[in-house]
Amino acid sequence: MSSVQSKGKALVTGASSGIGAIYAERLAARGFDLLLVARDEARLQSAATRLRAEHGIDVEVLKADLTLKADLVAVEQRLRSDPSISLLLNNAGVAAEGPLAGADLDQLERMIQLNVVAVTRLASAAAASFSAAGRGAIINLASVVALIPERFNATYSASKAYVLSLSQSLNAELSGSGVQVQAVLPGVTRTEIWERSGIDGSAIPAEMVMEAGEMVDAALSGFDQGELICIPSLPDAADWDGFVTARHALAPNLSRNVAAARYK
Repeated sequence: MSSVQSKGKALVTGASSGIGAIYAERLAARGFDLLLVARDEARLQSAATRLRAEHGIDVEVLKADLTLKADLVAVEQRLRSDPSISLLLNNAGVAAEGPLAGADLDQLERMIQLNVVAVTRLASAAAASFSAAGRGAIINLASVVALIPERFNATYSASKAYVLSLSQSLNAELSGSGVQVQAVLPGVTRTEIWERSGIDGSAIPAEMVMEAGEMVDAALSGFDQGELICIPSLPDAADWDGFVTARHALAPNLSRNVAAARYK
């Protein structure tokens, strides 16, 4: 099995708070140098100072708004040009509130730019760079709403279903390259994403909300165990395996030269 150990530099998006900040801390503790990416430069600098002092690692800060094409391309180019980067944590993301029919479409477009376009471009750059080097890791933050889209609004769920599908396909494409891919599907996690999106999280039952540190530790344990898909709160991994088996059972009949009898 693979293990996340110090093998160079980790590029962490959305690193100024929440899940990204905790991943940065955990990776620093494992000996990774860090390239921290987010919009809030002051918070990044404060984190960088602390992480250097506590872990004796190199930490660089890169201010970027990944909804802006120029900023995204700058991070992408860094992935392509810096051979010391060996891990990409595609963590930056945002939620959206309300049904699609009444949505602020400009807000949704920014969400798709961050949750889908930025994730894709950075994963592509990392896949090219890491596979050429024959090593590396790409960790994409999805969500359990990819599996239960009816429970949440259409657009956020769809964006996270995209991340799940992207990760599964990318893993197949990178087979044998030495690059490990993981998609992490957290349930409700205590972070700032809810307040930033205008969503009231106080009504969510406490037994459904995981602390961010526990979630990240579980995800890294799953990575160490070689899991492609990590669902931190799922008690029995066999349930996911059964889901995958059922999906694969559909495969022989998903594309045939005749329609099913019920349509005739």
